[in-house]
Amino acid sequence: METYYPHHNSFTRIRRSSLHGIGVFAILNIPKGMYVFEGDSSVVKWFSEEELQLSSLPEPIKDLYDDFCIVQTRENLRFYGCPDNFNNMPISWYLNRSDNPNMGCDKDYNFYTLRDIVVGEELTTDYCTYSE
Repeated sequence: METYYPHHNSFTRIRRSSLHGIGVFAILNIPKGMYVFEGDSSVVKWFSEEELQLSSLPEPIKDLYDDFCIVQTRENLRFYGCPDNFNNMPISWYLNRSDNPNMGCDKDYNFYTLRDIVVGEELTTDYCTYSE
């Protein structure tokens, strides 16, 4: 039986970004078409804006929803796709936005490389492909 270590399938780490705050960077070369965050067992949880009562929350808490959640409007209601807890955010939630991204996102919000990525390169995505 194979032993599973914490570094298994780890290709990235977070660090300061010149694009915006914190970003995700390659620590190993990553080939095109690879799902980079395999092993991440987190799920996206969806809440309506009304359910969250966003307008009554303190600004720093509202900022968490604006900065980290997927936003979609369905049947004239605004919904937020969130980590199960902001204290447990996986590394993929730190991807920065780019007009020329190197990461794509499938319908289940799993991220994959659009091209080969080299060590030290920041991984970026286009939020508009999955969030308003």
